[in-house]
Amino acid sequence: MLSWVQSLPLSLLVILCLTLGLAPFVPEPHIWQKLKILVAGNLTKPIDIFDLLMHGLPFVLLIVKLIVSGAQK
Repeated sequence: MLSWVQSLPLSLLVILCLTLGLAPFVPEPHIWQKLKILVAGNLTKPIDIFDLLMHGLPFVLLIVKLIVSGAQK
């Protein structure tokens, strides 16, 4: 699994974070909206959970890649 994440180009992950991760940009990014719902304890609808996973995945992959790359140095 980690080798798969390592094979992803860093630039691709950054682009995914800036597009899919932050879409839609107006009125506020979905990821921010879903994180606020999660902190409030109201993340119960399946569509909200799916949205959190879909918009959060690029950030998770980027973080994992940075941690793995940093650990190898």
